[in-house]
Amino acid sequence: MVNGPRGAILQRDRTSYAIVPRTPAGIVSPEHLESIVKVVRRYEIPIIKMTSGQRMVLVGIKEEDIENIWNELGMTVGQATAPCVHYVQACAGTATCRYGMQDSLGLGIEVEEIYQEMNLPAKLKMGVSGCFRCCGESYLRDIGLFGSAKGWTVIFGGNSAGRPRIGDVVAKDLQKDQALDLVRRLLEYYRKNAKPGERTARFVERVGFDAIKKDVLTFAPYIPLDSVR
Repeated sequence: MVNGPRGAILQRDRTSYAIVPRTPAGIVSPEHLESIVKVVRRYEIPIIKMTSGQRMVLVGIKEEDIENIWNELGMTVGQATAPCVHYVQACAGTATCRYGMQDSLGLGIEVEEIYQEMNLPAKLKMGVSGCFRCCGESYLRDIGLFGSAKGWTVIFGGNSAGRPRIGDVVAKDLQKDQALDLVRRLLEYYRKNAKPGERTARFVERVGFDAIKKDVLTFAPYIPLDSVR
């Protein structure tokens, strides 16, 4: 909210608020879980809701309690409306899943750590999956990645909202450092060329995916030619 309580979203009743603590790639420590339970009980928060972005939203908070709750939680704000990276959704990957081909959980946490403070034209969501099953919903996120035996595939321009769009494959069979560099290039290009409030799906429709891919991959000899065909 602009000029409102820190990290708080006014609810439908126009009197109570919700907050979303940041949980990178859906990972929550025992200490943070205990803190959440304590504040929910102490401040009589009526609803804890798991979101599609692997986050917990605490709903029904009084305005005067918000700052104390954040201080007691000791967690950073998970953005819900600001023009920035809202979350990185990631599956278990090779950490636990028998189908995992790449470490999607580790990469998801790393990407969120790098870009959580980046200012962007609009909100942005990422999905990282350890295999082609795409449990991280990689094709439906602004930036998506999924792993295979040969490396990472990078996707751009997905959206699952009112005007859904399947993202486009920018490159495939990339090593981790190559995939991270391509994500950086895509975000920088999007930040420089998109209109205020324009999500990546609408940006791709306006500019054209071929033009974006050409500009982003210019002077990028690190990407194997076979990966961009």
